[in-house]
Amino acid sequence: MYQNTIVVGHLGRDPEMRYTPDGTPVTTFNIATSRKWTNPEGQPQEKTTWFRVTAWRKLAENCNQFLAKGRLVLVEGDIELSTWADKSTGEPRGMLELRARNVKFLGGKSERGEAAEGGPAPAETEEELPF
Repeated sequence: MYQNTIVVGHLGRDPEMRYTPDGTPVTTFNIATSRKWTNPEGQPQEKTTWFRVTAWRKLAENCNQFLAKGRLVLVEGDIELSTWADKSTGEPRGMLELRARNVKFLGGKSERGEAAEGGPAPAETEEELPF
């Protein structure tokens, strides 16, 4: 089976990068998507949905370097269930995350003042070309 999820939205805050015990970089960030419609009474409505995104390896480094709060991005990846035990109660907890395979930086400037690249961040499995 194969799944592919594409989400376009704005970062809610700056990304956070950390390293696994073996030194692998991991960057997490949240993006918001909004859906607008008009209800039967003619009133405009809006619903915002938040997605937690996790990027690994080189893609994690690129996201940490070039993304910032407010930046518009397109993220392509797989939905995964992350589980853990609550520290205070021991109860099992879970959250759906989007594990990024590709991140495309879209339009405008980030809050860091960097111009948008407009292109995708290199994929984590990108190989060298033979020429």
